[in-house]
Amino acid sequence: MKRILIIGALGQLGSEIALECRRRYGTDNVVLADIRSDVNRPLIEDGPFYLLDARDGKRIDEVVRTHRIDTIYHLAALLSARAEQDPMEAWNLNINGLIAVLEVARQRSCAVFVPSSIGAFGPTTPKKFTPQDTIQRPTSIYGVTKVTGELLCDYYHHRWDVDTRGIRFPGIISSLTPPGGGTTDYAVEIYYEAIRNQHYTCFLRGDTYLDMIYMPDAVEAAIKIMEADPARLRHRNAFNIAAMSFCPEEQAAYIRTHIPTFTISYAIDPVRQAIADSWPDYMEDYAARVEWDFKPRYTLASMTEDMIEKIREREGL
Repeated sequence: MKRILIIGALGQLGSEIALECRRRYGTDNVVLADIRSDVNRPLIEDGPFYLLDARDGKRIDEVVRTHRIDTIYHLAALLSARAEQDPMEAWNLNINGLIAVLEVARQRSCAVFVPSSIGAFGPTTPKKFTPQDTIQRPTSIYGVTKVTGELLCDYYHHRWDVDTRGIRFPGIISSLTPPGGGTTDYAVEIYYEAIRNQHYTCFLRGDTYLDMIYMPDAVEAAIKIMEADPARLRHRNAFNIAAMSFCPEEQAAYIRTHIPTFTISYAIDPVRQAIADSWPDYMEDYAARVEWDFKPRYTLASMTEDMIEKIREREGL
């Protein structure tokens, strides 16, 4: 049975990975950690939780030794839009936090999952059917930290045989947890505004195509890659994955099949639009499908139906 530490466990991705890992491996075998403790009290109170800074390697090491951790999910990071507001803090957290975790993993023989992102690509990357191995010259500090993170994880694997694994996530859409300052946040916000107000003002152009994935598929991918046979992994840090690619206008059209009165308008955020324009329209994910059997279940149509149903149920609408 795995003994898991999830750092950044109260974020959008971390909280849902935490719930699923505790369901699969047992609550006492999944230790959560975050820099805050003022959100998601039920998750905090459900099992082991530590208040810690991801850059505090000594504290991480204490938790790993105390709970005999063998697998670390390192999810603490500043996302793309927030990172542009404070690039030095983004570098500090995203890179120094990662190095602290990798050093603990090296010394304690832990496997490490580190998420990368479509943000690791840039304007010179092929935008359509983006290859697994291709040009990575991002123009955002978030993207720079993601490329650096991929290289650091590869270095620790090749230099010290640390079992590092990662995924280049597209935009993640969740019905349970709010977004955390990313460029693809509109794709979550649009459902809430459609249900509450039948209108959404989008911060990206209506024809902006980006890869997306529904949270259940993202969580399954993060767990599945850590359970994969290492002998099958030719790539490690990090695998392209994608479930669907769409633009705001297409998403709005699918929402109107459930909410016919829904309308959308646009107030373009130049910072987030520039970031989105530098990312791929859709990625090729053949390596993930062949090396560890990645296979998403949700499409834009089925995700939209599920999102609207779940939000309406939770809000009593």
